[in-house]
Amino acid sequence: MVVYGPLTRKQLQESALMRVHLITKEFSEGFSFLENYPRSVSVFGSSLVTEKNTYYKKAVSLTKRIASELQYAVITGGGPGIMEAANRGAFLAKGNSIGITINLPHEQTTNIYLTDHIALTYFFARKVCLSFSAEAYIFFPGGYGTLDELFEILTLVQTGKISPIPIILVGSKYWNKFRKFIKKAPLRNGMIDKTDPDLFTIVDDEDEILEIIRKAPIRNGIEYTHVKI
Repeated sequence: MVVYGPLTRKQLQESALMRVHLITKEFSEGFSFLENYPRSVSVFGSSLVTEKNTYYKKAVSLTKRIASELQYAVITGGGPGIMEAANRGAFLAKGNSIGITINLPHEQTTNIYLTDHIALTYFFARKVCLSFSAEAYIFFPGGYGTLDELFEILTLVQTGKISPIPIILVGSKYWNKFRKFIKKAPLRNGMIDKTDPDLFTIVDDEDEILEIIRKAPIRNGIEYTHVKI
C-alpha cells in the first residue's frame, strides 16, 4: 500500500531541481535542433481533420509550394490532421518537413511525412520551439489548441516580446467569424487597442501567402526573450 503525504522541503527542492534541469535540457536541445533550419514557417491547425477535408487539401497544396518555391522548412507539431497535411506537402516537394512532437502517457500519433523531428516532454517547451524563429506563422482552422497557440503569438507581438511577424490565417469562411468576435467583443469594449485586429491577416490565395512569406525578414529568435547578445 502506498501512503501519500506532503513532501519534505528537501524532496521539494530535489524535485524542482530535477524539473528545471529537464526543462533547460529541452530548450537547449530544441533551439540547437532549430538551428539546422534557418528559414522556416510554422503551421498550426486542427489535429482532427482527415485527408478528405478541404483544409487538409489546402494545407498540402500550400506547403508543397512553400517548400519547393521558397525552399523554406515546414515545421509542425508532427501529429495528424493539419499537421500531417502540412508535413505531407513539404515531403512531396522533397523539402524539409519537420516535426516537434510531444511525449505523452499514451503514444502520440506521429505522421509519416517527417524528414526530421525532435520529441519534447513539456507542452510549453514545444510551443516556444514552434514559435521561436519562424519567418511566418500559418494557422488553419482548429480548436482549443490552435486558438491557444494563436493567442500566444498574438500576445507576444502585441506586447513587443517578439518583432511584428506575418500571422496568416487560412480559411476565410472560418476565420472571418473569429475576426468579427475580436472586433465585437474585446475591441468594442476597449480591452484591446484599435490596431490589434491588424496583427493577423486572413488570406486564402496561395500566391498572396507566398509573397507575404517571401517579404518577411529572416529571424533568429533572439528577440523572443529580449536578450541582447
